[in-house]
Amino acid sequence: MFYQGKRILVTGGAGFVGTHFVQALLGQGAHVRVPIHQRPMIVQDKGVTLIQADLSRIEDCRAACDGMDYVIHAAGAVAAAGVTSSNPMSAITSNLVLTAQTIQAAWEMNVQRFLVFSSSTGYPVTDYPVKEDEMWNGPTHSSYFGYGWMRRYLERISEFVASKSRMGIALVRPTAVYGRHDNFDPKTSHVIPALIRRAVAREDPFEVWGTGNEVRDFLHITDLVRGCLLMLEKHAVCDPINIGYGKTVTIRDVVQSILKAAKHDNAQVVFNSSKPTAIPVRMVDTSKAGQILGLEHSVSLEEGLADTVQWYRESLAKSGD
Repeated sequence: MFYQGKRILVTGGAGFVGTHFVQALLGQGAHVRVPIHQRPMIVQDKGVTLIQADLSRIEDCRAACDGMDYVIHAAGAVAAAGVTSSNPMSAITSNLVLTAQTIQAAWEMNVQRFLVFSSSTGYPVTDYPVKEDEMWNGPTHSSYFGYGWMRRYLERISEFVASKSRMGIALVRPTAVYGRHDNFDPKTSHVIPALIRRAVAREDPFEVWGTGNEVRDFLHITDLVRGCLLMLEKHAVCDPINIGYGKTVTIRDVVQSILKAAKHDNAQVVFNSSKPTAIPVRMVDTSKAGQILGLEHSVSLEEGLADTVQWYRESLAKSGD
């Protein structure tokens, strides 16, 4: 296996996305290092080395990257959608600083490969599956003005580093991700965990912001991780690739699937179109991922939502909530 014996730093390894990277890498025989700052580590395994580090400090970034073969940069501030966040600057600034300093330290510490997360929020508005080379054809949707441009700028930083160093950059543009260990905080959660939390709480009537006809591509976390690991292995050349489900669904259908999985499908669903929502349509073309990485999703949306609902129920039971 490609990752057998490799020394890999997973920033954000105590968070939602990072936890799944740590589990996948351990399964492939990698030696994993995770910088810990505020969150407790979820994965307990002798193959994981923890290091106390604040990645807003460049010296801590250097210490974390020292001796590593690869870096998977999954650390970042979590914030709600721009349409609901009163002041998103904290998350935007944190993501810029953490990514820029970690990639600088990785370059200085002679890391061989580095995985950078961009985002499909950087794309201009389209009503069709958008391809990778269309990122710069127009501005972002207004609701993603701050966050989307931040991700665009991180791509430019990645291009600069790739042009000036020998470090391979894997540049991923994921769609919206969900799954076990997701963020269910009412203040910062995204649409799927927010809906799951409220469905399990059996809210009735069940209000949903928007018309319900908004179109999205939701990807299960295990498929994201699998795609990213293939990207770091096969395509660390700073050439962006969309990693998504490859199929779209309306928010209305997602709501029904979640309510069914939560056994709350008798709830009265009310769509409130007076409330703000983000971009009406977001579809990405995933053909490049199929051609270069051989990637296809392995977890259906229905299976993934049901599994996440079950996991969330079990986590509530364990915590006594």
